[in-house]
Amino acid sequence: MSSHREAPEISMDPVADSTDLYAFVSPDRPTTVTLIANYIPLQAPAGGPNFYQFGDDVHYEIHIDNDGDGKADVTYRFTFQSRLRDPETFLYNTGPIKALNSPNWNLRQFYSVRKFMDNGGTGTELGKNLACPPCNIGPLSTPNYDKLAASAVHDLGRGIKVFAGQRAEGFYVDLGAIFDLGDLRPFENLHNQYGMHVFSGPAPGVNATNKFNVHSIAIQVPIRELVQRGASGESDPKSVIGVWTTASRQSASAFDEQTGRTVNTGPYRQVSRLGNPLINEVIIALGDKDRWNVLPPAGDKQFAHYYAHPGLAAALPSLYPGVFPHLAALVKSGKVRADLEAILLTGIPAGIIPNFQNNTGSVLSDMLRLNTAIAPSSSPNILGLLGGDLAGFPNGRRVFDDIVTIELRAVAGLTPAAQRGGGRGARGREKRSAGAEEQSVGPGLTSPGPAPGIPPRQGTREI
Repeated sequence: MSSHREAPEISMDPVADSTDLYAFVSPDRPTTVTLIANYIPLQAPAGGPNFYQFGDDVHYEIHIDNDGDGKADVTYRFTFQSRLRDPETFLYNTGPIKALNSPNWNLRQFYSVRKFMDNGGTGTELGKNLACPPCNIGPLSTPNYDKLAASAVHDLGRGIKVFAGQRAEGFYVDLGAIFDLGDLRPFENLHNQYGMHVFSGPAPGVNATNKFNVHSIAIQVPIRELVQRGASGESDPKSVIGVWTTASRQSASAFDEQTGRTVNTGPYRQVSRLGNPLINEVIIALGDKDRWNVLPPAGDKQFAHYYAHPGLAAALPSLYPGVFPHLAALVKSGKVRADLEAILLTGIPAGIIPNFQNNTGSVLSDMLRLNTAIAPSSSPNILGLLGGDLAGFPNGRRVFDDIVTIELRAVAGLTPAAQRGGGRGARGREKRSAGAEEQSVGPGLTSPGPAPGIPPRQGTREI
């Protein structure tokens, strides 16, 4: 999945586990950018009696780099506080919840938002005592969930709006198959199957995250608040921002046997990080996953070899003999994958794709890069840039972008730069074979149908 349970340590701490990050110019307000960071993966809708909520002991942050050094120039921090009305009942709610201030809602959660510049000082408080909506429990407890969720969108002034609460999972992936030794169902019969002859034909993809929930932190901010002064137009590097999200916990904790609770102390330390999707999931090796999670993007040069020679790219030709001839030749050549380094670590420079660039300079840093001067598409394509849609991934990321198919195509060597010989040489001789590979790694590879066009409006209740 994009970043669900992606490393050994964070898989044991779901409250601090970032699952997905989105950044796009807002279609409803194109002078703003919408940033969404999802946490707490794979929430089953039937989550009672203790329904899911953000961690009161976690600092959730969304960071923006606007000068290309891989360090935060703007940070939005979200901190949460749970409030219990009646400790004498076991119930989350004692009757229907029809409003955010309903007396029937027993365990509520509120949050504050602070803005930090250059990751220093005490920051500026943008809002406090902001109510989260309840989880979507069912027709008796939350009879009008759409209304509840809408009332939890808070206007902070200065063109800033925020929301924090449960949402339906927008990311889709055939999780059970893809981590079963790279089973790509639409052509699983072409897998070498280790001689076991398990699959006799192709099968449709399965959306393994369908009808699961996450907890979303969403903030809509004027573009002028995020970019450097003087940014103007798609070709201006100042129009490009890098985005990532982190979760931090205090460095020491102890169990209080008198209260039955954990007491935390000490400075906050980063325990989770997410920029581009699927990076710590399938690019970073198992032995480095925990370390990658606790470091800032500015230090990602030390991990560049994983991008330059991804293990998945080396595995695909042997798992699918004859299916990826272009990739097999690329891997055999030993050439550095400069195309992947550009897409994921520096952004794509001008001159590669007509009328497009989202380059942030020479510092190698894993960030979701967004050219804020590129307007939302009037006819979006779920394959984003690979589908000719300049407003889609890897130019930021929208909820409906099919990033699994996009990144599989990229790793398989189907980027223009890779087909020119790793991005540095002459045009590759294997270009004719790329057509078959592209047909294999096609849209719908990981989902039986198109992705939803907008973020789901509420958490799902039933499987």
